Amino acid sequence: MPSYRVIMPIGALQSGVRPDAVLPAAAAAAAERTTVEASDLAVVAGSARATVRFTADDGDTALAIGRHVVERTRTVADPVSWLVTERVKGRWLPVR
Repeated sequence: MPSYRVIMPIGALQSGVRPDAVLPAAAAAAAERTTVEASDLAVVAGSARATVRFTADDGDTALAIGRHVVERTRTVADPVSWLVTERVKGRWLPVR
């Protein structure tokens, strides 16, 4: 089954939310729809970036899962933007 990931730079947290709650919320949202392979929180150019890697049958399904993850993440933090990518021959390519 193909591997995908949703990448979200994270802005402000919702009131009362601890920073360590963001990644588990995003991964749990993906797990509601599919198998989560990995999740990671990194600081890139001074900004937090959450990444959740998951499986999906195709790009359309992956985009739907990505949207679901973003919507659920909004309950704890503000995703500034988001992108779903697919692993193809060792490279991560945007899903369109």
